[in-house]
Amino acid sequence: MVLERDVEQTLTRLVEKAGGLCVKFDPSAVRGMPDRVVMLPGGVTVWVETKKPKGGKLSDVQRHRHRVLRELGQVVEVCWTKEDAARIVAAYKVNESERR
Repeated sequence: MVLERDVEQTLTRLVEKAGGLCVKFDPSAVRGMPDRVVMLPGGVTVWVETKKPKGGKLSDVQRHRHRVLRELGQVVEVCWTKEDAARIVAAYKVNESERR
């Protein structure tokens, strides 16, 4: 059984392999904020909410917070699986040639 912790660990490992940081956001700061702030080379920042693949769900306050972040121009992703983690990193990873 895959747990939310497993999804978070996979996301962190893939982000670090891509040369970035995957920082745990303190949930007590603002209710409903995503779990992780992913910072990739090239100035790319993605807020990522991790959930367990089976039985995980977004709360109303999380959906609201994600909407507010998006309205502010922030990128927000929900990561349900290890495959989602790989997709997110691949989607936002800037190639070396694009950074110049």
